[in-house]
Amino acid sequence: MPLLTTRATIYLGELLLYSCHEEENAPHTQGVALMLSKQAQNALTGWESHGPRIVKSSFKTKKEGTSMNIIQCYAPTNDYNEDAKDQFYDRLQSIIEKCQTKDLTILMGDFNAKVGTDNTGY
Repeated sequence: MPLLTTRATIYLGELLLYSCHEEENAPHTQGVALMLSKQAQNALTGWESHGPRIVKSSFKTKKEGTSMNIIQCYAPTNDYNEDAKDQFYDRLQSIIEKCQTKDLTILMGDFNAKVGTDNTGY
């Protein structure tokens, strides 16, 4: 199983939260990140990596008792094996279900959709 790197790094005053493969020669096929401004850094209440394809971060909002969750993901393409795709979407579903319904949850990322039947060039 590949090693996983999760880090929070300050870069030019911005906070970069990321999760990716740790090996030096790991293929650049997975990894997700969020870059936070100073204002977003001040609102950040926590973040967690769920493997090299999913990061969830939580922020306080101006509304008392309501948080904002951002789930950043990078889905496997359709040509991945079915087990890998099922595992990704099961994990994503589990993360979403753990978010409280009173909170604002934003799901964003690259879902690697391929639309249509012409796969020329893929």
